[in-house]
Order: sequence, then C-alpha cells, then structure tokens
Amino acid sequence: MCPGGAHSSPGPGLTTPGVRAAVAPAPGAQPETPQGPVQLCWWGMEEGERSPLLSQDAGGQEPPLTSSCLGPALRKGQTWEAGPGGGQAAPLPWRSSCLQGLTFLSNFLFSLLSLLALAIGLWGLAVKGSLGSSWGGPLPADPMLGLVVGGLAVSAVSLAGCLGALCENACLLRCFSGGLLAFLVLEAVGGALVVALWGPLQDSLGHALRVAITHYQDDPDLRFLIDQVQFGLQCCGAASYQDWQQNLYFNCSSPGVQACSLPASCCIDPQEDGASVNDQCGFGALRLDEDAARTVVHLEGCGAHLRQWLRRNVRAVGGWAIAVVLVQAAELLLATQLLRALAVRKGATESSGPGAGSWAKPARG
Repeated sequence: MCPGGAHSSPGPGLTTPGVRAAVAPAPGAQPETPQGPVQLCWWGMEEGERSPLLSQDAGGQEPPLTSSCLGPALRKGQTWEAGPGGGQAAPLPWRSSCLQGLTFLSNFLFSLLSLLALAIGLWGLAVKGSLGSSWGGPLPADPMLGLVVGGLAVSAVSLAGCLGALCENACLLRCFSGGLLAFLVLEAVGGALVVALWGPLQDSLGHALRVAITHYQDDPDLRFLIDQVQFGLQCCGAASYQDWQQNLYFNCSSPGVQACSLPASCCIDPQEDGASVNDQCGFGALRLDEDAARTVVHLEGCGAHLRQWLRRNVRAVGGWAIAVVLVQAAELLLATQLLRALAVRKGATESSGPGAGSWAKPARG
C-alpha cells in the first residue's frame, strides 16, 4: 500500500503493469472514490506473492519491485523525512545561503564585465579585418587578441562559479575554484617577474618606443597608443623628436607628402585654437633647425617622461593589482566554504536515509 496508508486507485481505463489500487472494489459494486489526493504507487511484492500482470522468467521468478510513489502527495499532518534518492534536499543554513548569494552575485558581475570585454575585442578584430584573415594562419599580433583571450578565460571561469552557486553544483564550483587558483598562480608569477626585472624593463622602454615609431602606420591601435602617450606626456619620439626619422613615411628621404613631418601629437598646440586637431601642424618640422622647431613641436623624447610616470604611479598600479588578487582570493574562499557546506549536507542526508536509492518514509506529525 501507499506510504502513510493513503488509498490510491488508477483512473478509468488506466492499465499499467505493476500498478494496482490499494482497495479493490467488490464485484458489481461501485468503485470507491478516494478521499484526498490521488497517487499512483508501485508496490513491492511480498515474499511468496505473485502478480498475474508480470511475466515470469524461465525459473518461475518474477522481477523484484520496489515501492515508489509518483508525486509528493501526503495526508494532512504527514511530512517526508529527508533521505537519499527521495524527497527534496534540505535547505542550506542561513550562513551558507549568504555565501551562496555572494558567490552568485559577484560572479554574475564578473561574467557581465568579461563578456563585454570579449565583445569589444571581437568587434575590434572584425573592424580591422584581423578576425577573418587569421583562420588557418598564424594568430595576428593585435592587442585586441589579448582582450579576446582574457575575456574568454574570465567569462568561462565566472560563468562556472555563477551556475555552480545557483544550482548548488559541486563539480562546477570545483572548476571555478581551479580556474581561480590558476589565475592566482599566473598573477603571482607575473608579479614576481616584474619585481625582479623592474630595472631592465625601464631600460627597455626606449627600445620599445623606437619599434612602435617604426610601425606607427601599421596598426591603428598602436598609433592611438603612441599619440596618447605623446599628448599626455607632452613629448615626441623615444629620445628626441629626431627618432621619427626612423619611420618610413616621416623620413626626409621619403617621396610621400609626410616626408620630414611629425605626427600631430608632437605639436605644442595641435588644435591651433580650433575645435579639432590639425593633422598638418607638424608638416616640415624635421626640416627646421632646433630653435625654430622648438616653437612648433616638443623636442624631448618620451622615454625619460615615461619612466618618471611609472615611478610616480607604481604604488597605485601595485595597489590595484593587490586589490584584484584579494578579490580573487575572497572568491576562492567563498567557493571553498560553499563546497564544504554542500559536502556536510550531503553527508548528513546519506547518514539519515534508510538506504541509497529508496524513497523516504513519511513521518506522522
């Protein structure tokens, strides 16, 4: 019979092997209409009892049946006791629920930001044509590619944490914790390399600026970066404004219209009291002598200015890096605590259940 003694009967015309009513009506009598909720139950056969609805094997044995009710219908005053394989899982304690909510909200925010970065990177590659030309060939040396890879990695890890916290999935939470741990290890290695190679990195800024000046027209992102550095630091070139002679288009021997010229970002007054930047303010500046050129463009290089800027802002940059590491460490701690709470609940449920895969027994309130 059904758990708790509830009467159940199949609907009219319903014939299901292995399913029978708790009370069979007498011949010629009207079938009893059950009071309260109706359930369909699977009965386990008593020892020695046979069912005419089930086929027997060659040895005359019938396949064993286990009791299982389709649906959580119970009489008034009855509750299901939690057990493995049946009923609903017990809710997490309020402290663990708070951890679950914090993990979900933080990862949801990081997922949105990383997906936005991924979309911006893909848009940049598509606009410059690097996205279509890279199929089947080497990866393009494009700053947008780093944005795409970083956004993809962060979004994958954040979505795993978000879904793991929402669905209480231990596997996704473990993947999220592993991804965070990998990020922390990479950041620690990168920070150690920057601290160990801080002196050589500052010395290599001049060489990096010269290489960027040589490829100024090759990449719009690189051109934008150099212009912003020269605008912001009010400088021109790597060591001096004469470094632009190394550029193929600005070299005085070039046959183009930009020969012996400088970018507008080198000009002292690039807007010339106008609303927009005058791209021709540096035309012919490399033909002028130093005193005449001083009134038009900046003569100092950006290498020394960039090193001074890095020394002034190294604490701010380090503070932001430490803040990012602390946020990731807090995320890892939240995920670890949530995994521990899920493991404790699973262990308590398994220890209180009658057996794996069986339905819980109803307890009379």
